[in-house]
Amino acid sequence: MDYALVTGGSGAIGSAICKELASKNITVLVHYNSNKQKADNVVSDINQNGGKAESIGFDVADNENVKLVLNIWKENHPEDKITILVNNAGITKDNLMVFMSDTEWRNVIDTNLNGFFNVTSSLLQPMVLNKWGRIINIVSLSGQKGLPGQTNYSASKAGIVAATKSLAQELGKKKITVNAISPGYIQSEMTEELDEKILKKLIPLNRFGKPEEVASIVGFLVSDGAAYITGELISVNGGLYT
Repeated sequence: MDYALVTGGSGAIGSAICKELASKNITVLVHYNSNKQKADNVVSDINQNGGKAESIGFDVADNENVKLVLNIWKENHPEDKITILVNNAGITKDNLMVFMSDTEWRNVIDTNLNGFFNVTSSLLQPMVLNKWGRIINIVSLSGQKGLPGQTNYSASKAGIVAATKSLAQELGKKKITVNAISPGYIQSEMTEELDEKILKKLIPLNRFGKPEEVASIVGFLVSDGAAYITGELISVNGGLYT
C-alpha cells in the first residue's frame, strides 16, 4: 500500500491537506510532534468518513528521532511505502532581528529548514528505487518577499523554495516531482492573532484564505494531471503578492 506523510498534519492547514488526500483514496500518515490527541482526532475524522489514516509522531528538527521513527514504521510495514510527502510542519518565533535571540533563530531554522531536510532525506531512497514520488513543500509569502519581524522564518522558507528547485532537477528522471506551495494569510493557528479586518484590505480578494484552498492545490499536485509540473512555486494568497 502507498502512503502519504503530512508533517504538521494536525494543524488547520495540515489537517485540511490530510483530509484532501484521504478523499482521493490515499492512505495518510498524520504527523504530530507533541499533540498526539489532536492528530488522532484527524485520523478519526478521516476513518469515519471512509478514508484511511494513521498517526505518527516525531520531532522533525531531530534527525536521529526522524530516522528512528520512520525506520520503525518501515519495519512494521514491510509491504508498504511512503510515496507522497508533504512537508508542512513549521513554527514561528517572530522578533525584530536586532532583538532576536540565538534560540529564536535556531529553533525556526531547525524546525522549518532542517526539518525539511531530515524528513525528505529519510524517504528519498525508497522513492528513487520505486521511480515515482510526489514531494510538496508548504512555504510562505514570507519566503518570497520577506516580512519585518520574520527574518528567521523568511530565511527558512526561502531556503526551502531554493531547495525545491534544486531537488526537482535531481529527481526528475526518477519520475519524482518536487513543488512548493506558498500560502498568504490563511485562517489558521499562525494567523489567529492577526487583525483580519485591517490586513484583508491589502488583499485583492479582500479576505483571508481557507485551509481547504491550500489543500486543494496539494490534491492537484499529487494527481496524474500534474505529472509534468516540477520545480514550481504556486502562490495561494488572494493576489496579495503578484
